[in-house]
Amino acid sequence: MSRRQTTKRVTMMDVARAAGCSQATVSVVLNNVTDIKISPDLRARVLEAARTLGYGLASPIRRAGLEDFRGSCIGFIVDQLATTPEAVNAIEGARHASWENDVTILVAQTQGRAEHERKAVAHLLRAGAQGIVYMSIFTRRVSLDAVFENLPVPLVLLNCYTGDNRFPAVVPDEVTGGRMATAHLLRKGHRRIGTIVGESFMEAAQDRLAGYREALAQAGLAYDDRLVVEGNWTPTSGFEATCKLLSLREPPTAIFCQNDKMAMGCFNAVGEAGLRIPGDISIVGYDDDELSRHLRPQLTTLELPHRPMGAWAIEQLARKPRPESHAVHKVGCTLVARGSVGRITA
Repeated sequence: MSRRQTTKRVTMMDVARAAGCSQATVSVVLNNVTDIKISPDLRARVLEAARTLGYGLASPIRRAGLEDFRGSCIGFIVDQLATTPEAVNAIEGARHASWENDVTILVAQTQGRAEHERKAVAHLLRAGAQGIVYMSIFTRRVSLDAVFENLPVPLVLLNCYTGDNRFPAVVPDEVTGGRMATAHLLRKGHRRIGTIVGESFMEAAQDRLAGYREALAQAGLAYDDRLVVEGNWTPTSGFEATCKLLSLREPPTAIFCQNDKMAMGCFNAVGEAGLRIPGDISIVGYDDDELSRHLRPQLTTLELPHRPMGAWAIEQLARKPRPESHAVHKVGCTLVARGSVGRITA
């Protein structure tokens, strides 16, 4: 496929995989950091991978009117930045969408505190921000502080939304993601599929479970609550939940874990039970966390769309005219098939 035909945005992680190095090394090379020594061979390998993949090509969002922001900056307000990769991925998508238009992204972390949000807005506006993206780490409905109600610049919500739909908002399509994960196992012949869900108060957990149930219904299979065990997104909870599933009189032949960290715990429990993946049991995760590529076998999972969500948010800032009401925009996840899923042959 030629670079002009490529539709998925190439990231530093893609370059790192192709070059066989870390994302940090790619960043050092592509940003021409001179005070960190990188061997000439590795530098050449990174540059060749970036060239071949088309890293840094102009984003199609440039055609959406973002040139109006040229030479200015956009504010990015997020409740948590360092604890999870979601915010970083969204910011990376926003950066790619604005890079060719000479737009700078300014980022503020607020820990979800209203007083910090008010200060962040004030600082960003003084810095000349021509638009603001407001992001929540967890997909949820938010009640915005009054400071966001009458901003002199456009506001877009990322991974969250308001009840009155006053602002453009984008979230992952988690129901479809849960359905895709389960349907992948069904296509491999599995009919007894367990699932380890996240904390039930979270929308992502509810929606992924809804997708699981939809896939079973579409396949003509009854929902069995004995095959559904709640975790809390941690490896330990994935381990404990898997032990419960394996102790059933008829244990599942496959398990859909609602995130990759619980899937890692699931791997450990399966190994301790003397079973093989995928020979005895298949596993699907969710998130496409970096650890999914380091498990053995590598984990089949769903990639969250935070990079395209970040790009979409930037596009909406430039949209004209702006409607008074906005339906929540949902972006689909991508199934990443690896070695942890096998076909039922019996």
